[in-house]
Amino acid sequence: MTDQSSLPLVHEELDGPVAILSLGAMPAHPLSLAMIRALQASLDRCADNPDIRVVVLHGPGHIFCAGHDLKEIARHRSEPDHGLAYLRTLFEECGRMMQSIVELPKPAIAMVEGIATAGGLQMMASCDVTFATPQATFSLPGVQNGGFCTTPSVAVGRVIGRNALMEMALSGEVFDADWAQMNGLINRIVPAEDVRDVTLAFAHKVASGNPNALATGKRAFYSQMEQPLAQAYETATEVMIDHFMDPARIAIEQATWARK
Repeated sequence: MTDQSSLPLVHEELDGPVAILSLGAMPAHPLSLAMIRALQASLDRCADNPDIRVVVLHGPGHIFCAGHDLKEIARHRSEPDHGLAYLRTLFEECGRMMQSIVELPKPAIAMVEGIATAGGLQMMASCDVTFATPQATFSLPGVQNGGFCTTPSVAVGRVIGRNALMEMALSGEVFDADWAQMNGLINRIVPAEDVRDVTLAFAHKVASGNPNALATGKRAFYSQMEQPLAQAYETATEVMIDHFMDPARIAIEQATWARK
């Protein structure tokens, strides 16, 4: 039997230009402080590696990610400040890691086979695209523990409507893949036996695009979504012009014209 404690917190696998980041700490893959730091380091390496075009985030097994490590939080309650300093470090570093997914200059795809809850759902929602199996479930259960999933709501509230977000956050209920797709939380529902192949096929298709355009296009998309309409068009227009002036784009155009 494999010693789970000996496995890395994040296993990095390369499939050509696609990096697959698989969470360790089976079976729940909790977002401990160590896990958050390991994910941050992996994301930074992916961002700096020009050979990597797309990143896939994966929590193997029946749990994609169960959110923050409540046992770790409980251990810090015995400290003189009842864990306040630890909590501030935990949530500040987690917030930076989540933003790193959004700001990653490569498309990020979540592959979800099981439960994505609380901070795990936050991480999924921070990705650009999500493929999930019919067995996947989604929840913001903070209210069930006397709290509220406030930081997960930042990411989730940017991909689904406000009413749907509040239904999740106020109830703490578990929602299935059909509900998640209907409300825009996930892109596709894929049979469990096919989800890896389908996700990687999509990742490789995306990876075949112009990396400069993908990076600037992704950055501009998230930027303009937070801007008033006129400013959004100004932002998008400048990036669009840069795309048309990109030597790689010009070379593609010339090759296309030569075939006609």
